[in-house]
Amino acid sequence: MALKTLTTDRVLLDGKLVEPAGKGHYTLTNPATGADADVVPECGVEDVTRAVAAAKAAFEDGRWSGIGPSARSAALYKLADTLEQHLDDLAAMESRNVGKPIKLAHDSDLPFAIDCLRFFAGAARTLDGRASHEYVPGYTSMIRREPIGVCGQLAPWNYPLMMAMWKIGPALAAGNTVVLKPAPETPLTTLALGVLAQEAGLPAGVLNIVTGGDDVGKALVAHPDVRLISLTGATETGKAITKAAADTLKRVHMELGGKAPFIVFNDADLEAAAQGAVVGGFVNTGQDCTAATRIYVQESVYDTFVKRLLELVGQIRVGDPASEKTDMGPLVSAAQLERVEMLVNSAKGKGAFLTGGKRATVPGMENGFFYEPTIITRVADDAPVVTDEIFGPVIVVLPFSSEDEVIARANAVRYALAGSVWTGNTQRAMRTSAALQFGTVWVNDHLPLTGEMPHGGFKQSGFGKDMSLYAIDDYTQIKHVMFDNTGAQRKPWHYTIFGDAE
Repeated sequence: MALKTLTTDRVLLDGKLVEPAGKGHYTLTNPATGADADVVPECGVEDVTRAVAAAKAAFEDGRWSGIGPSARSAALYKLADTLEQHLDDLAAMESRNVGKPIKLAHDSDLPFAIDCLRFFAGAARTLDGRASHEYVPGYTSMIRREPIGVCGQLAPWNYPLMMAMWKIGPALAAGNTVVLKPAPETPLTTLALGVLAQEAGLPAGVLNIVTGGDDVGKALVAHPDVRLISLTGATETGKAITKAAADTLKRVHMELGGKAPFIVFNDADLEAAAQGAVVGGFVNTGQDCTAATRIYVQESVYDTFVKRLLELVGQIRVGDPASEKTDMGPLVSAAQLERVEMLVNSAKGKGAFLTGGKRATVPGMENGFFYEPTIITRVADDAPVVTDEIFGPVIVVLPFSSEDEVIARANAVRYALAGSVWTGNTQRAMRTSAALQFGTVWVNDHLPLTGEMPHGGFKQSGFGKDMSLYAIDDYTQIKHVMFDNTGAQRKPWHYTIFGDAE
């Protein structure tokens, strides 16, 4: 049977593709041109109420948690296969909506998203508790690992479909039901996911998709029947959601901002490090929480490294995201472009600009949200471009002298998501990777992730893990079940509360 067309004019509620209750719509902006683009549905609070009710019913009647790990696994594999069959269309949609280069969407983001979903499809069959044992004479204790219930999930705009897979994968594998909200700027592939979930035969109410702005997100966070909120987004947003979630004591799962250090020692392969810095710093136009934004280079090789880095950055091709030749597209929105400009301007007059520092012009796309690849040096460690997440194509390159010094400087920011160390010395690699206070540390590379390993931060980069079996742990709760093995009506310890000792 032919697959359905990937429409984006309906939301998925209780197994049906429907218009929002108020039949609201809004118009997206094409980041590459600045012009109006797709018209998409906009939900309201009543749609959140309906979505949560559908997810709660689907959870409580066992149509998902009750079908068993094998059936859940098969359903997730089928969804992954359905996504793969639409890879070309989804990648083009993601590229157009976010402004990311088509080669990044088609050859990296989307295949990885599908692979992560397949990992969780397999992991659905590994759920277990600990072995039972008689810890108290006459009783047997056992541990049950159970789903939490309805999970509200807020995906970001920089990797819309990939991060959605990181969220729904472990939640559904564990037997939960989901209400998923994409970022308002980039809902296209999530809306298409609703069509594909239907095509794959996912039971009604198991996955629900709502769109909209802050009012929709706040309603989802506040709803008493939502037992967990997962956010990938800015640290300030995470703080606000954590406070709001406290009113109903729901769990929170946060993957927040980052300010990754990229440490180059004098014994590193400088060509490899320079290549890695370009990829790590300018991936997705720098709109990546793990982007290598603080590059520390040992003094004895600083000039050599910076010279090569500048040569490579000069080769970055900024342009139409639909072109296979484009390395870097526009920022996602006018607001993001203005934020990057503000932070970069704060360094003007206080540091040196090796390249960039202003908007880029792409012929035929003069109104697009393009910004030049930018390298800043000679700024203080407390400068905003060093301490704050810019989320744009901007890197800061600074010299250091000793290992202890650079570790202290790398750890000095409030973020702690990811970082990397570049060295040819195994002992140094072991020491520094242990000393860096970040959830992921790469050695002689920056950025690669795998579905089998966890991703998540420390400090103000959040808590909880995406990907791996650790993510499934976050989407389950532990229950202790204790059996009386004696059959005695009156237990020997009852006298401590009622009656006399026998």
